[in-house]
This record gives sequence, C-alpha cells and structure tokens, in this order.
Amino acid sequence: MKKKDLTSGNITKTMLLFALPMILGNLLQQLYNIADTLIVGQFLGSNALAAVGSSYTLMTFLTSILLGLCMGSGAVFSTCYGAKNMERLKHSIFASFLLVAACTMILNLAVFLFIDPIMGLLQIPEEIYDMMRSYLWVIFMGITATFLYNFFASLLRAVGNSVIPLLFLGISALLNIGLDLLFVLVFYWGAPGAAAATVISQYVSGIGIMIYTLVKFPELRLQKKHLHLEPGILPEISQFSFLTCLQQSIMNFGILMVQGRVNSFGPTVMAAFAAAVKIDSFAYMPVQDFGNAFSTFIAQNYGAGKMDRIKKGMKSAIASSIIFCLIITAGVCIFARPLMLIFVKPHETEILSIGVQYLRIEGAFYCGIGCLFLLYGLYRAIQKPGMSVVLTVVSLGTRVILAYTLSAIPFIGVIGIWLSVPIGWFLADFIGLVYYLRRKNTLLRI
Repeated sequence: MKKKDLTSGNITKTMLLFALPMILGNLLQQLYNIADTLIVGQFLGSNALAAVGSSYTLMTFLTSILLGLCMGSGAVFSTCYGAKNMERLKHSIFASFLLVAACTMILNLAVFLFIDPIMGLLQIPEEIYDMMRSYLWVIFMGITATFLYNFFASLLRAVGNSVIPLLFLGISALLNIGLDLLFVLVFYWGAPGAAAATVISQYVSGIGIMIYTLVKFPELRLQKKHLHLEPGILPEISQFSFLTCLQQSIMNFGILMVQGRVNSFGPTVMAAFAAAVKIDSFAYMPVQDFGNAFSTFIAQNYGAGKMDRIKKGMKSAIASSIIFCLIITAGVCIFARPLMLIFVKPHETEILSIGVQYLRIEGAFYCGIGCLFLLYGLYRAIQKPGMSVVLTVVSLGTRVILAYTLSAIPFIGVIGIWLSVPIGWFLADFIGLVYYLRRKNTLLRI
C-alpha cells in the first residue's frame, strides 16, 4: 500500500512532493468548469458564458459544503495515522462516511426544491435565467459524485497518498473535455450538454476512486467490528467536519454574495467576472492545495507529538508559499489580457477591459491569500478548526461589506468589488498571525 509518512525525512522536500499531486489534481479539477466556460464562451456566446459562470460560483458554494466535511474528517484521519492508531482510524472512517453521506442526501434534495429562490437571491438577469436554470438542473445531479470523490481523496491524502486522486481526476478531466466537445458542438445540446459532460466525468472519478481504494488499499478496509459508532468518535468527527464545513461554506457563501452584486451590473460585467474568476482560481489554486498539504503534514506530526518538526515545517511552508505567490503575481499581472482572450473573443473589448482590471487588482496581492491558506491549514491540523472559521468570517465579511459599500459609490463602481477582496485577505492574515504569536506555546502543547 503506497502511503507516505510525513513525520520523517527532509521537511521541505517531503511537503513539496506530497503537495505536487494535490496541486496538479485540483488544477485538473478546475478544468471541469473551465472546459464548460471555454467551449460555451467561444461557441454559444456571452449570455451563455454569463449563465455558466454564475452557475460555477453557486456550485462552488454547494460543493464547498461537502469538501469542508471531508477535509475536516481528513484532519482526524491524519492525526490517527500519525499516532499509528489504525483501529481508531477505521472507526473514524465509518462515522465520517455516514455523516457526510447523510449531509449529501439532504443537500441534493434541497437544491432541487429551492432552485428558483436561489436564483432569485443571485439576481439573475431575465435574459439568461432560463439558460442558467437548465444548466443547474443537470449539474445538480453530480453532487453525489462530488461527495464520493472528495471523501476517498481526503482519506488517501490523510495517510500520505496524494497520487491516486490525481490519476482519477486526470482521467475524468480529459473525459469532460471530450464530452463537452461532443455534446455542445456535435449534438448541439447547449449549456445543459456542457453540464452533462461535467456530471458524467465527476461520476467516473467518484466511483472510480472508491472502487480503487477498496480493492487496492486493504489496510483501509473496514471489518464488521468497525461498522458501529464508537463512543466519542462521532462527536470528534462532527466537530472537525462541521467547523471545517462552516469555514468552507462561509467562504464560498461570501463569494456567492459578491456574485450577486456582480450580477446587478449586468451581463457584460457578469461575463468578464465569469472568465476572470476562472483565471484567478487557477492562479492561486496551487497555493491553496499547498495549504492543504501543509495541514496534513502538521496533523500527522501533531498526532506523533513532533512539535519541533512542526515549527520547522511552518518556516519552510511560509517561504515556499511566498516565492510561489510572487511568481504567479508577476505572471497574472503581465499576461492578464492574453489570459482573458482564452475565454473572450477579441472584439468584445468591454468584457476584456473589465476582466483585465479584475485580474491585475487581485493578482497584485496573492501573497495575502497564500498566507491565509496556510493559517487555515495550521488551525485545522492542531485541532483549532474554530479559529479557521473566525478568519473566514473576517475575510469574507469584510469582502461582502466593502463590495456592496464601495461599489455603490459612483466614481468607484465595480472596482470597489475587486478592491474588497485583498483587503479581506490581509485583515484575516493579521488576526491569524497575532493569535498564533500570542498563544504559540499553548497551541503547540509546549
């Protein structure tokens, strides 16, 4: 069984090698919606681009709920694995699966029942309402697949295997692109066809990684004695899962609220934002995944009681994250227009101008979000997930308040939405760092 013990070996090399498949995997995962956006934008027009782009923001919020539950469980799995307590790990797997599966069923039912009120909350313009609704009706069918993939990916990463999730995402990403071209350009199914391509691909990765894990990783298989709720485990799993879920959902709900403000400026700004936010997400996705890898590193060492290794790992992670963010900042700011042209036709000059403006404002401050992802991972790993929630509320609360306030000022307008984002990042960074420095000895059990 290919697992990686993160409690020994060269710290920087260990973290980077573990993080690399996670980074590549989530970049591939972004191809799901980017493929939809690219093909829809180039072949179905700007209204279709606006519809699919707004749907992406909503789906990110919904899937963040499941992702948060799985990430929270993963922190418990990592701690158990670091402590070499395999029996507790297996009981935790059972409790977590039941919990997240139940939440998935409730969420899936809710979004189908409340699709129209949700779209009303997002202030969707009338000219793209029907198109977006038909896209969402199909894309919602993939929520169960999202649960399966993220649960088993979190489990494998918790025990140090970040390669297998990458392989399944690679297969499904290529399948998604092929089906996009087939359904949109050959069958002429429009936006719902792009959604169907995504859903089919998600089920391939979700079911595939589940079967592979059960067949190829016998040390993670549950026996009959593990199929009951061990006292104390469900509350622990629930605490970590729901707090991490709360953090992820607050983060993406804030983004969703900002999307509502963007939508109020009309289809042109919506289309620009839809394209630019894909580039933005793609740009900082690696540092987000590095933060998740860092969290697994900290959790395993926390379970093993290696506090000196944690301190060294923190210094290494900060340096690595800053270097990466500076490189990406330079790339996005310099190549903002060529990047927008991937999604938008050259004659759509207003959409291009707004998108470039967004990218250069956000891109200049990627170090802020890089630091924030490390803080999220740290507090989740050292059993302080509530602090991650606090930082998320600060970051997103600031973003939402400033987005609505600044954009209402006539001479600032939509630029106020873009400026609100880095301000929220740096305020949360400041609070998170001050809290750590003041309570460092207690947090690391010194």
